[in-house]
Amino acid sequence: MFPKLLEIKPLKKFKLMLRYSDNTQGEIDLSYLVNKGVFKYWSNYDNFMNIKIDDETGAIHWNKNVELCPDSMYLKLVGKSFEEYKNELVSNASN
Repeated sequence: MFPKLLEIKPLKKFKLMLRYSDNTQGEIDLSYLVNKGVFKYWSNYDNFMNIKIDDETGAIHWNKNVELCPDSMYLKLVGKSFEEYKNELVSNASN
């Protein structure tokens, strides 16, 4: 199971500061998504700054069409693939 996203803060240049329940925190650069598909919504920078954590799903949420998975952002933050993370959990559980 992934740690819970506790805090999110929009930063300049389409970056986010994230903090999770296991005390993992850091910046994620999302500038590579700007003006692609649903992320055209961010072409108005005020839209990017209007971010929250969805109360029901825990998703990183801008509107009904623009969301990001907090688990995938966690993996990006710690620099691991899902398989690496899963194997680490299994290994730690067996010790």
